Amino acid sequence: MPDQTIHLIARLVPKPGSEAALAEAVAAIVPDVQAEPGCIAYVAHESLSAPGTIVFIEAWADQAALDAHSTGPALATLAARLGELLAEKPALERLRRL
Repeated sequence: MPDQTIHLIARLVPKPGSEAALAEAVAAIVPDVQAEPGCIAYVAHESLSAPGTIVFIEAWADQAALDAHSTGPALATLAARLGELLAEKPALERLRRL
């Protein structure tokens, strides 16, 4: 049976002056997301090459877990603020383990 794990990288680029607010908004949801069923990894990083940009490295047990996360309360809380904080649409990249 193939591995059902979903690996994902998400990039959030803040508007100038919104870097700290974005970092705070992200930090506020991380513990709740990590407690979601099927969350294997949900780790937020700040890019060293683009300071202020948040890069999530995520792993989900399967597509159902990722779907539940996508419609869950923690992400909804963050999403409600992204319009005011982001310079561009979030970039999502799904990965396949080699």
